[in-house]
Amino acid sequence: MMHIVQLAEVTPQPWRNGGGITRELLLWPDADDWLLRISLAEVVRDGPFSPYPGYERHFAVVQGAGVVLSFGDDDRKLTPESPPQVFDGAQPPDCTLIDGPTLDLNLLVRQDAGSGLLRAVALGERWTLRAPLRAVYTRHAAELLVHGRPVAMLAPQTLAYSTADQAEPWQLLPAGAGLAAWWLAFTPQAR
Repeated sequence: MMHIVQLAEVTPQPWRNGGGITRELLLWPDADDWLLRISLAEVVRDGPFSPYPGYERHFAVVQGAGVVLSFGDDDRKLTPESPPQVFDGAQPPDCTLIDGPTLDLNLLVRQDAGSGLLRAVALGERWTLRAPLRAVYTRHAAELLVHGRPVAMLAPQTLAYSTADQAEPWQLLPAGAGLAAWWLAFTPQAR
């Protein structure tokens, strides 16, 4: 079964420092004791990220000119075309906007539970991965196929996810001129 979450239907939560808002698209497996969080942040001014000790953090610019993440002397310029960055949530970077506000995709995974995956969707790609949680976030309208069969028409700014833990190939087809989308997944640690 595919679950659909549209960004417009999620209540924004303002940041304490006034630098933006976050919309939590998914807290999994539940909101009180989550192993994984997928969210979209609207960053409107420069400032530090919040620390998340014990979490692996994945970050991608979805919309806007981009940001520069500063980890001490290590500056990383990120635009919507850049690959997502992965870093320890206990070591939050400073964020500088390149030219105005951005919309950013965040994946947080509890480090003692497993590992996450966030990567851009390649046009025509068939993505196969066995994981207890698989998802796709799309900035543009697109059709999601699972094992070659259409399963959902996704509106712009939509997350689709499944907890079926099957390795069926997923494919995302653009419904218009563009396609900007990201695969997300959670793989538990071997016990």
